[in-house]
Amino acid sequence: MHISEAQKTVDQWIKSTGVRYFNELTNTAILMEEVGEVARIMARRYGEQSEKESDKTVNLADEMADVLFVLICLANQTGVDLTLALEKNLEKKTIRDSERHLNNPKLK
Repeated sequence: MHISEAQKTVDQWIKSTGVRYFNELTNTAILMEEVGEVARIMARRYGEQSEKESDKTVNLADEMADVLFVLICLANQTGVDLTLALEKNLEKKTIRDSERHLNNPKLK
């Protein structure tokens, strides 16, 4: 699925199943909550924090999909074309970081 298709699919789902979008501030808070859930898994599964038994059954891919879903909702609500935004962002990073990471001794 392309990003533009994902934006359309989420919009259709919201209108058919979700009734309507939550307002932008509510969705921003939900996004932070979902990112926190991903951070919890990462800290416990891949970081130094110990993983509780209840954490071991949490599906990282599903939690990442929750983040993506809410981000797409916010993009749809605010008129952001995520394909175009990502293309421009990668172009910016390529220009800005063309030598930066290659010359970073920490990455050797």
